[in-house]
Amino acid sequence: MFAGKPIIGISGGIGSGKSFVARLFGELGGLVLSADDHVRQAYADPEVRKILRQWWGDAIMNSADEVNRKAIATIIFKDAQQRARLERLLHPRVDQIREAAMSVVAGDPKIVAYIWDVPLLFEVGLEARCDALVFVESSFEQRLERVKAGRGWDEAELARREKLQLGLDNKRRMSKYSVQNTADVGFARQQVEAILKEILTAVR
Repeated sequence: MFAGKPIIGISGGIGSGKSFVARLFGELGGLVLSADDHVRQAYADPEVRKILRQWWGDAIMNSADEVNRKAIATIIFKDAQQRARLERLLHPRVDQIREAAMSVVAGDPKIVAYIWDVPLLFEVGLEARCDALVFVESSFEQRLERVKAGRGWDEAELARREKLQLGLDNKRRMSKYSVQNTADVGFARQQVEAILKEILTAVR
């Protein structure tokens, strides 16, 4: 709980539609806190950019002097030590950004819950701070189709990335709630409404 409101963590496989489900919670009064957005903010910090340049040179910056996340991904997904070093730099900053965002709306009665859209929710131990965990269920075929369209990945790349995360069976087992994310938006919305109602009832 934060300021009397539940924290709801969203998990699932890569390409399962976690951000989509988080937005559905947002439509019902949840404050959506996207780790991807927070990482983007952290990368904009001049101090972070300076450190990254010291580590990896100008090659990880683009022509607009912004961090090239694809270039960094190429580095960290080949080297676990580099990935851990980056996480030690970014995670504390991302945590600060998230906490500050929640504090800003803590007294807003229109906000009924905090929705944590964090791809590495379990891997970094943030599930312990959540009052409820929601697993987004989507078939491998659906997930592969999404990452092909949105990120240009093939099946091998999706499998390689997922090996770096906690297994889906474990995430599913550790989550009390699940949302079947198919092509039916209305069905997903109905599930989210029912889950949020149950969570809010439980914490009152």
